[in-house]
Amino acid sequence: MPGIQQFDTTMKLLQKVLDLRSKNQEIIGSNIANAETPGYSAQSFSFEDQLKSALSDNSPRQVTTQPGHIPISPGNLEQVTGKLSTTRDTTDIGDKNSVSVDQEMIKLSQNEILYEAAVSMLNKKLSMLKYAANNGS
Repeated sequence: MPGIQQFDTTMKLLQKVLDLRSKNQEIIGSNIANAETPGYSAQSFSFEDQLKSALSDNSPRQVTTQPGHIPISPGNLEQVTGKLSTTRDTTDIGDKNSVSVDQEMIKLSQNEILYEAAVSMLNKKLSMLKYAANNGS
């Protein structure tokens, strides 16, 4: 039996955002944990552009005609996975670690605020559904 089906695009979007923000949190946490590891390259995770592309209806859709084709951009929310990139130390000074703890803490705070905003929106959506299911009482 497949999982519970979502009610609309907004709930699917919020679920996907929460999943991606959780993944981003793990990557940021890993960077902070390895701030003193010699040779460690900081990683960053981005997914906002993929989400925008998946949600925009006015752009032409690219389709794959063979199973081995790689899609250029995600056509729906399920295909949004985000992009992981690595930043190498180019200063040639010190231990070759590219983590800036200050920048990572800013990213951590920003990610947490956006995660909490998505949770609040999802809770509001669920409370509206509960209200409707109880005939407005």
